[in-house]
Amino acid sequence: MKIKHVAARIAVLTLTALLAIGTASAQDKSSPVLKRITKTSTLTVGMTGTQPPFNVKNRDGKTIGMDVDLAQLLANSLGVKLEIVEMPFAELLPALEDGKLDMVVSGMTATLQRNTRVPFVGPYFVTGISILTTSDNLAAAESADDLDKGGLRIAALKGSTSEDFAENALKQPTMTATDTHAEAVQLLKDGKVDAVIADATVCALSILRNPDAGFVTLTRPLTLEPIGIALAPGDALLINLVQNYLQALEATGALKALDKKWFGNAAWMAQVP
Repeated sequence: MKIKHVAARIAVLTLTALLAIGTASAQDKSSPVLKRITKTSTLTVGMTGTQPPFNVKNRDGKTIGMDVDLAQLLANSLGVKLEIVEMPFAELLPALEDGKLDMVVSGMTATLQRNTRVPFVGPYFVTGISILTTSDNLAAAESADDLDKGGLRIAALKGSTSEDFAENALKQPTMTATDTHAEAVQLLKDGKVDAVIADATVCALSILRNPDAGFVTLTRPLTLEPIGIALAPGDALLINLVQNYLQALEATGALKALDKKWFGNAAWMAQVP
C-alpha cells in the first residue's frame, strides 16, 4: 500500500480515537500537551537528523527518513503542521521532559531507564545492538563475552543504549562517546578505535556507505532493541492517542510500507551527501 494513500485511512481511525478522547476529557482536564498541540496547531517532534535511515539530512539540507515520514503521517492525521527540532541524541529526553518537545521520534530504544522518565509507545521498529569493526575476529563474536577482551577501544553514540552496553557489558573498555554516528565511524576509519557499537541497521548502512573501508559486522545482533516514540510526560490522553495511531498504522500496512521504503532498498541513499 502506498504511503500517500494511508493518511486518509489513518485520519478516520484517529478521528475515532479522538472522539473517545473527547469523552475522556470531560473527566480529565489535565491534558497539557494535547492542549498545546491544539492551541498552536503544531506537533513539535525532536530528532537528531544524523541517524540514517531513521533521520538524516539530504543534499538540500532537508531532513528525510522513516522517523520524518512517521511524524508527518501523525501530524497530517491530526490536521496540524509538523515542526522538527533537531538536537544531539543525549539532549532529546531532557528537552522532552522540559516541555520543549511534544514527542521524540529518533530511533530511540524504549529502555527501562528511559521509561521511568517518560512514557513510550510502540515499538514501530525492532533492531539490536551490533558492532562495526575492521577485525574479522571481533566480527565473529556471538555474545558480549566474546568481546570482553579488556581495554577494547570503543566508540558509541552519546546517551545511547550502545554506550550503556559498552560500559556495562565489556571489561574496562576505552570509551569515546560521540554526538553522531558519523563521528564514531570516522574514528574507526582513522584507526583510533577498534570498533563502533551501534544498532545493527547503523552498522549495515556504514558498510554500504564505505565500501572501501574494510568494515565488517556481526551476523546477528547481540541484543533486542524495540524502537518507540517517547512522549512528553504528564498527559495520559496523548499516550492513548498515539497508541491508537500506531495501531492504525499497523492495521493499514503503513508501518510495513515505511519499513520497505527505508530499509528494503537503498534508493534513498542517492539523496544523501
